[in-house]
Amino acid sequence: MQFHRDGFRPGDPDLQPATADDRGVAEVDVLIVGCGPAGLTLAAQLAAFPDISVRIVEQKSGPLQLGQADGVACRTMEMFEAFGFRERVEREAYWVNETAFWKPDPAAPGRIARSGRVQDVEDGLSPYPHVILNQARVHDFYLELMRRSPRRLVPDYDRRFAGLDVGEGAYPITVRLEAPGGAETVKARYVAGCDGARSGVRQALGLTLKGDSANQAWGVMDVLAVTDFPDIRLKCLIQSSGEGNILIIPREGGYLVRVYVEMDKLAADERVATRAIVLDDLIAATQRILRPYRFEVMETAWWSVYEIGQRLCERFDDGAPHPRVFIAGDACHTHSPKAGQGMNVSMQDAFNLGWKLAAVLRGQSPPALLATYSAERQAIAQNLIDFDREWAALISAPAHSVEPAQLQRYFVQAGRYTAGTVTRYSPSAITGEAAHQALAKGFVVGERLHSAPVIRLADAKPMQLGEAFAADGRWRLIAFAEFESPPLRALCEWLAVADASPLRRFTAAGADVDSLIDVRAVFSSGHRALRLETAPGLLWPAKGKLGLRDYEKMFCIDPMADIFDLRGIDRRGCLIVARPDQHVADVLPLDAREELCDFFARFMLAPTTSPVEIA
Repeated sequence: MQFHRDGFRPGDPDLQPATADDRGVAEVDVLIVGCGPAGLTLAAQLAAFPDISVRIVEQKSGPLQLGQADGVACRTMEMFEAFGFRERVEREAYWVNETAFWKPDPAAPGRIARSGRVQDVEDGLSPYPHVILNQARVHDFYLELMRRSPRRLVPDYDRRFAGLDVGEGAYPITVRLEAPGGAETVKARYVAGCDGARSGVRQALGLTLKGDSANQAWGVMDVLAVTDFPDIRLKCLIQSSGEGNILIIPREGGYLVRVYVEMDKLAADERVATRAIVLDDLIAATQRILRPYRFEVMETAWWSVYEIGQRLCERFDDGAPHPRVFIAGDACHTHSPKAGQGMNVSMQDAFNLGWKLAAVLRGQSPPALLATYSAERQAIAQNLIDFDREWAALISAPAHSVEPAQLQRYFVQAGRYTAGTVTRYSPSAITGEAAHQALAKGFVVGERLHSAPVIRLADAKPMQLGEAFAADGRWRLIAFAEFESPPLRALCEWLAVADASPLRRFTAAGADVDSLIDVRAVFSSGHRALRLETAPGLLWPAKGKLGLRDYEKMFCIDPMADIFDLRGIDRRGCLIVARPDQHVADVLPLDAREELCDFFARFMLAPTTSPVEIA
């Protein structure tokens, strides 16, 4: 992270200078309903903008203490890096390195035997691991980030959503809340319902979750157990001959383990509550499936019973051309926990919505941008539902109907999906047609920017390229080229001085040159051979009230892992356009001036003041 831009300030650099405190205010730009993963992701992103007022309300009396979701996908870890707490998650979490498969022992079908063991995440898929961490701790990191933000954002607890109306005026949405002191009314420009599967906001929009159930009951428990099962500290898929199946997920701390255990088949239209399943039933089923191994539960931290089902809303907003009310996470899609995607996909919903709300509220983009949220995320949720249905069916299938080798093969094939790295947005106003994809085959247009090692030119710091891009709402232009490349230098000069340049056209006067579109470069040679002072000025611009130079925009290849080779980048050069949510918006030649202008003109608004002057 960078700080001291506008002068030296001692103390914690993560504690931003306070600009406002929105607790209890009656009029806000954005009201978020629900303090789950989606709500906190959205709140944390919006709280970073000093000029956007935000409230987040939650019907519970305080922060979550014990979470239900625990799997954190590789893609989510990349997002946590953008928010600045990825390393803290890694330190506390259990790392899922390998997965073991168990099946009935052919010599003694009443017993289980290991049938295979595979690497959990393929090499090179992400710089960060797949980890397991209590959802409440993820909430803690977001809450701390919000408290340290310029808005000093803290949730208002004990507030139950009681309805909304959309009218006219500067704050057209009126939201009614029930609080301990009586009814409360909040007016907002936008509302985001992140209030779970029983979402009141969704119901206020007249939307329903549609789908079906697999008529299968599963139990889940977080336990401290004494066992001689040898793979208790590995993720395991276990098939028994007739007692059902188990999914074991080791938890953080070295001792705790989560067990998903198959219980009973349900009749059509039967609900799991009618079975009166208790904790002892889960423990007994686990013990039967794990035979011949001992499994004695010493303490249970949490347990539940649920039905496998997949349900989805037809849209994720109010359906207006200029949508003002949105839903995210479990409010608009629910599924089984088997693929570990519920919390992860919910947070990605909010990551998609947050920067768009900020761009519209700050006058950088027209309200039509907000319609892309539902269009993009509803399609992704449908893909998740389809995958989850197939995966849940395989895990629940009797051992005699699914060969362990088939289950293992599917697990390997689905690895990129469960890692959260296959999300791909279709062409739209904010995602290009990929006409020049051949220039950078490994940066697939629509998919997340697949990071790779680089070395920062100014200080020789080895790092991941993705670590340069915070969750700050900015677009990125990343030029890949030789240091002395004439097309690169011509591009930088044009971006800096031409009236048609997106930087000149859309950046407000008096703002830093990179306040809206952040230009970076990755050079195809080693860092020791280059002279930074001869680089184009746009790549080490003067910023802030003191005019200090930013030396952190230029990178070189890591000779041990050349990013040009790893990502199939044409060494003659190319330009990557990356969205604020880290997805590749387009790949262009370095001289694609007209295409670049046309792209940003589709969704950006010119400021009312004169163009920025670039030093």
